[in-house]
Amino acid sequence: MHKLLADSPGKKMLLLGNEAIARGAIEAGVAFATTYPGTPSSEISLNLFQISQQSDLYFEYSTNEKVALEVAAAAANSGLRTFCMMKHVGLNVAADPLMTLAYVGVTGGLVILTADDPFMFSSQNEQDNRYYGKLSGLPILEPSSVEEARQMTAEAFDLSERLGEPVILRTTTRVNHSSAFVELGKLTPRKTRGDFKKDPFNLVTVPAVSRRLHVRLLQNWDKAQALAETSTYNFTEGNGSWGIICNGVSYNYVSDAVKELGIADKTRILRLGFSHPMPPEMIRTFLNGCDKVLVAEEGEAVMEEAVKAIAQEAGLILPIVGKGENRFSRLYEFDPAMVRRVMAGYFGVPYTDSQPPDLSDLPEIPQRPPNLCAGCSHRATYYAVKKAAEGIETIYPTDIGCYTLGFLPPLSMGDFLICMGSSVSTACGFSKATDKKVIAFIGDSTFFHSGLTGLVNAVHNNHNFTLVILDNGTTAMTGHQPNPGVDMSNLNLSGYGRISIEALVRAIGVEHVTVISPYKVKKSIEAVKSALDYKGVSVIISQEMCTLYARSLKQLNVRAFQVTDKCKNHRDCISQIGCPAFYLDGERVQINPNTCVGCAVCAQICPENAITPVKAKQAG
Repeated sequence: MHKLLADSPGKKMLLLGNEAIARGAIEAGVAFATTYPGTPSSEISLNLFQISQQSDLYFEYSTNEKVALEVAAAAANSGLRTFCMMKHVGLNVAADPLMTLAYVGVTGGLVILTADDPFMFSSQNEQDNRYYGKLSGLPILEPSSVEEARQMTAEAFDLSERLGEPVILRTTTRVNHSSAFVELGKLTPRKTRGDFKKDPFNLVTVPAVSRRLHVRLLQNWDKAQALAETSTYNFTEGNGSWGIICNGVSYNYVSDAVKELGIADKTRILRLGFSHPMPPEMIRTFLNGCDKVLVAEEGEAVMEEAVKAIAQEAGLILPIVGKGENRFSRLYEFDPAMVRRVMAGYFGVPYTDSQPPDLSDLPEIPQRPPNLCAGCSHRATYYAVKKAAEGIETIYPTDIGCYTLGFLPPLSMGDFLICMGSSVSTACGFSKATDKKVIAFIGDSTFFHSGLTGLVNAVHNNHNFTLVILDNGTTAMTGHQPNPGVDMSNLNLSGYGRISIEALVRAIGVEHVTVISPYKVKKSIEAVKSALDYKGVSVIISQEMCTLYARSLKQLNVRAFQVTDKCKNHRDCISQIGCPAFYLDGERVQINPNTCVGCAVCAQICPENAITPVKAKQAG
C-alpha cells in the first residue's frame, strides 16, 4: 500500500513538501486530479498517479495545463473534489479557463496548485503568481512549512466549497522540496461519481450571463475577505513596536532572525497564510501598534503595496518598507542571512555578518554545468543536424525540455526560447522575417503540449522551415511522466490510447516527414539534408528512447566503449559532441566504462576508428 494511504491519524511521518500536499489532498477526500508535470510540483502528481493505481482516485497527466484545468473544471462542477496541479508558468497556459472559471464557480471543491520557483532552479522565469489571485479574484493560501502544506491543502477544499469558487494554493520551491515530520490527519471518504445539473443561464458564459456572474464573483470576494480576517492561518506574534509582515517561507527566516538578533521584545510579526484577499481590519490593527513596519516577501511587492494602501486609507502615518535598495530584492530566493541583514539594517540593530571561512589555500571546486546524459539521443540528433547544415546560415529556435541543454557548447544548438511550444511558432516568424534556414527543435511531450498548433499554423501559411521532433518516449525532464505518445504497456498499464507523432504530423498536411534513428549517424545526416533541401514545412522525427528511462525499464543493453591506441588525439569526440562519459587522463582521451551506455555515436565520428566496444573480459 502507498504510504500516503495510511489510515493512521496522529502518526508522524517524514515527508517531502510535495508528498505532504498529496497527503493533504487525500485527507480531504480528493476524487479527481489532473496535471501537466512541472518542477517544483512534479512529485505531487507522481504520488497521486501511484495512488490512483491502488485506489478509486481518478488521476490523469493531461496534454497541457489548460486542458488539465478544463478537465478539472468539469469534474468540480459535477460535485467531485478535484485537484489541479502545475508549476508557476503552467498557470499562464491555464489562465484562459482560470479567469472565466472564477465567474462560473464550482459545486465540488477545486484546488489549483501553482508551484512558484524563485531563483529559477528549473524554470525560464520567476514570476510571482499571487498576481493571478488579484487578476482572477480567487482566494490564495500560502503555507510556510511542510506540515502547514498538508493542513492548507486539506482545508483549501473546504474553503472552495464554502465559497463555491476555486482556491489557489501557492507554494514555492523551498516548501515543495523541503522534508519534515508531518502528523497525519483523518482520511475523508472520497465521492467518486458526481452529477452535473444543467443550468445554462449560470454556466454558459455569454455576455449577459457573465455580467451577473461577475457580480457574484465580487460578492464572493467580500466573503473571502471576511474569512481571511478570522483565518487561523493569519496571526500575530509579539507585542513590540517594530512590525514585520511576512508570508510563506519568509516567516521562518523572520522568526529565526528575531531570535538571533535578540529583538523579540521589540517586534511583532503578522504572518499571512490566507494571503488573498488581504485582511484589512487585521492589518489596520497591527499597524496601529507599530512605529515602523518591514514587509518580508519573496518576489514582487504584492503585500507591501496592499499594506501601504490600507495604511493610507486609515490615515496612518508610519514608515512601511519592503523592496528597495538596502532592503529586500525582487530577485531570487531569500535566505536566513539576507533576512537578518535587512532586518538589522532597517531597525538599527547592531549586527555583524558571519565571515566565511578562509578557503584561499584550497583549490577551486570544479564547475559542473548541466549537461545532457551520457548516450542521450538528443546529442546524436544535434550532431546530425549540425553536420547536415554545415555551410548554411541557420537559426535554431528551441523549446522546453532536457534538449534545451543543447544550446551549450560544444553543440550550441539553440538560439531562441520563450516558453513551451514556442520553437514551432517562432520558427514561423523567423522563416518569414529572415533569409536564413530555420531549424526548430521540440520534444515529444512538448509537441503534444503546445507545439501542434504552431505546426498547423505553419502548414496553413506555407512557412519554410524544418522541425525536428525529439521523440525519446517519455516526458524526461520532469521525471519520466507519460505523454500521449508513450507506450503505456512499458509501465504495465492498460486502457490508454497511444498517438503516433508521424501519423499526426502527416494528417495535418506536412508532406515531407522522415523518421530517423539518431544513433545511425550517417543515415541521420542524409535524412536531415533532404529535409533542409525541401521548400516548405519539413519534419524530422528522431526516435530513440531516453537512456535513463530505458534503464529504468531494464531495456537498456549497456556495452561500454574504449579509446584504443589508434587515437591520434584529434578530440573530435570531445570538441564536437561533449559526451560526459569522456575524460582526459593527462593528455589522453578516455571513456568511463561505468558511464558509457554504448550508443556508439563517438565511434562513428572518430576519424581514426579508434573507439571500439570493450570486450566482455575487459568489462568484467
